[in-house]
Amino acid sequence: MKFLQITLITHTPDPVTGATETAQQRLRRVVESAKLAEELGFDGFAVGERHEDPFLSSAPPVVLSHIAAVTSRIALFTGVTTLSLLDPVRAFEDYSTLDNLSGGRLELIIGKGNGAAQAKLFHVTTDDQWDRNREGYELFRRLWDSDNVTWLGQFRPSLTEAKALPRPLQPRLRIWHGSATSRESADYAARHGDPLFSANVTNPVEPYADLVAHYRERWAAYGHDPADALVGAGTAGFLVTRDSQQALDSYRPIFEARQAVARKFGVPVVFDSIEDFAARSSALIGSPQQVLDKLHRYHEQLGHEVVHLSADGDGLTDKQHRESLELFQAEVAPELRRRIPSRQLGADRYPSGDPR
Repeated sequence: MKFLQITLITHTPDPVTGATETAQQRLRRVVESAKLAEELGFDGFAVGERHEDPFLSSAPPVVLSHIAAVTSRIALFTGVTTLSLLDPVRAFEDYSTLDNLSGGRLELIIGKGNGAAQAKLFHVTTDDQWDRNREGYELFRRLWDSDNVTWLGQFRPSLTEAKALPRPLQPRLRIWHGSATSRESADYAARHGDPLFSANVTNPVEPYADLVAHYRERWAAYGHDPADALVGAGTAGFLVTRDSQQALDSYRPIFEARQAVARKFGVPVVFDSIEDFAARSSALIGSPQQVLDKLHRYHEQLGHEVVHLSADGDGLTDKQHRESLELFQAEVAPELRRRIPSRQLGADRYPSGDPR
């Protein structure tokens, strides 16, 4: 099993101290988190894309390029790239540049996006976001695979023998399709032989297990080898301590603050207490053995090879956050790496170390 850290770069008051960082401080903390993730041996670091409060993650290729400059090994992910909002040519230029700067460490997780701000900023609505996502993916993929593209679509000007630069370092970019609930996304990933990344954060495991089962069913129906299907899954929270009660007590103010934010922005509240959240959600909160057992239970349902954990230590001291990550890497990750085989990520996909 492989392990990513992910941030959506939320910009809210700290749930314990009440202090709010400046945008500059928050963005710099993301970079420091990525450096720590590489130092501690995580396999990847992901930056989300959102265009509304309370997030500062509107420009993931910029943030990831900065991270690429201060790291050397860790795979760089988006989580997710909202292709429905982007000009595919401009997105290609950004991410191909990042691919070169990072030495071929890039992987994309794409999604159609959601949120009311999309309509205000980009005039993309729930009525057309799926069509835009599909068209964006297909043109982006063609631009990556060929340096001579003639294309006609619905949402941007046509192309005639167009060559987009710079040419990417990786000959074939791995593009995951992120989905919280959409069977369309799972079917589309299966059709193109791409991996699926299940959000796995809002509800108990059952709806996500159904989504992954649908993906695997459609994968086979499109004629792909079932052994080649690749699945990743998120987690809803993270804190590992020696004592399980200490983990619950330390995470309680974080949970309550997130519940308040969810209610403020009209997000459904599924778990009514920290105890319920730790027990029934995908959150990894507890002792190393509890976290190990939960990840095994989820793997039995999802068959996933890649897991993402929150990179943000909001509500914790720097010492608490680091100790939690170190404990995970010392006592949880090695056992899962040993028991659950997984494919390589980023530049490690290329045995020679050179994607060309």
